[in-house]
Amino acid sequence: MLSVVHTHLESVSSHLCYATVLLFINSSSTGLRSSPERIMKAFCSLWLLLSLVELSAAPPVSQEPPLVCRGATDPALPQPETQEDMASTGDLEPTHFPARRAAQVALHHLNTIHGSPFRVFGLQQVHKASAEDVAAGARKYSLDFSVTDWASGSAGPALRCSAEVMFPRTQQHSGPEVQLRCEALQQINSTDEDHAFYQKYITPDSLVSSQHLPDSYGNMSEEMQPFWRLARVAASFIMLRESSENTEFNMVQVASVTQQESSEKQLMLDYVVLLHDRPSQEIVQWKLLVSWSPDRGVRVLQTEWQPRCPHATKPPN
Repeated sequence: MLSVVHTHLESVSSHLCYATVLLFINSSSTGLRSSPERIMKAFCSLWLLLSLVELSAAPPVSQEPPLVCRGATDPALPQPETQEDMASTGDLEPTHFPARRAAQVALHHLNTIHGSPFRVFGLQQVHKASAEDVAAGARKYSLDFSVTDWASGSAGPALRCSAEVMFPRTQQHSGPEVQLRCEALQQINSTDEDHAFYQKYITPDSLVSSQHLPDSYGNMSEEMQPFWRLARVAASFIMLRESSENTEFNMVQVASVTQQESSEKQLMLDYVVLLHDRPSQEIVQWKLLVSWSPDRGVRVLQTEWQPRCPHATKPPN
């Protein structure tokens, strides 16, 4: 009802202002300008000005996400679990955060063991999940879930897995313990693509160096995709170690990758990766020195947490 009245008043005001302007123009030739006309002229000018302001487009909003620091509070961000959520045991809703978080931890564990430049697993679906309190104040999650190989795309078959993930509840952070069983894992070996990639870059004409994988538009060259997958596997070591019942990490970007010379028969890569913690919306930056060969797999030789907030003094966990 109020919107109808408002629209009607706008229509009346616009017609009245138009008539007043015509009257003002006609009377200006005779030099007659009555006081009511001057008042109405001022009203029309103000009405037209307000109309223009209302119709003006708002300035564009910056698309760059804000930097969220550990310890910062923002009511717009997703809030952590309540004490009731943290205390829930028994069967869990598979699509909810506690089940998904535990499955992501099991996924990180899987990638540290079987990941390569042409194999990195992603979580497809959590089918069943339950939680129980165990001795020494820990909590154990039992999971039934499926994963897919991102390198194979949507055409790749789903792999069914089951896992037990136990989060210690100690004063000092300790990474979760994972026991994992997946179908057909014994059939996963190094691929011909792995060996071809290794031979190409173990003695390159020039050392590889790149930034922003993917870029801000989500683009990444086909040549750099194996280096991105290697970073994702290496980041799984950090995400597994740093995970707790209050986190859910995912790698969002390789900020930089630089190939290092190596006297050993290993590809040596210096990475800077950006990890996103979903509950806090925090972006965490880590520098990693990584080695890889088809025979020895991925190894993370050095890790360095790089704070992006001036007050930060230690890693989140």
